[in-house]
Amino acid sequence: MADFQIEKRIIKRGFRAIAGVDEAGRGAIFGPVVAAAVILPPLLIGSRLSGWIEEIDDSKVISPSKRKRLAEAILANAFSVGVGSATNFEIDQKNIFWASLSAMRRAVESMPLAPDFILVDGFRLNDVNYPQRSIVQGDRKSISIAAASILAKVLRDEMMIHLDKIYEGYALSKNKGYGTREHYKALKKMGPTLYHRLTFNLRYK
Repeated sequence: MADFQIEKRIIKRGFRAIAGVDEAGRGAIFGPVVAAAVILPPLLIGSRLSGWIEEIDDSKVISPSKRKRLAEAILANAFSVGVGSATNFEIDQKNIFWASLSAMRRAVESMPLAPDFILVDGFRLNDVNYPQRSIVQGDRKSISIAAASILAKVLRDEMMIHLDKIYEGYALSKNKGYGTREHYKALKKMGPTLYHRLTFNLRYK
């Protein structure tokens, strides 16, 4: 279960605006990879976990309805939030690793209140002028990163629900752009859209 232990150690070093950064959609075959960066109030970090903050965890282990509720609470209470993405075209031109880091860097750069330290899920970000720490499975260890993972997941899922109305037949509302059996079946029947990642193994021919 994610907690604030990492953030508390960083605050003791004199930092205050600590941003958690994470992405969603890395393993999908359709659409962009979406990232979020979240700075939670230092007073919240220093207090006893209770209420909605106690419920925050890795977005992958939280139900869709709970993720949406927590995303609303995060947006209402966060000091600063940033969002970034990398399109499927960028993913095809470069690779998903580059695209994921680019989306996270863009999320940090879009924050109205800049952080003075960033916690990144997985890998270090290049070309950012902030002290940082990368944490493997950070969304399971840091509430700041977990909060970012929830926002990124909710935003991307909402995008998939919207695109499902435009690209009917791929069950995007259900599979959220991931390669399910139903999704691959639709690809073989209708072929890829402009949002499909052509460098991934689409199995549509």
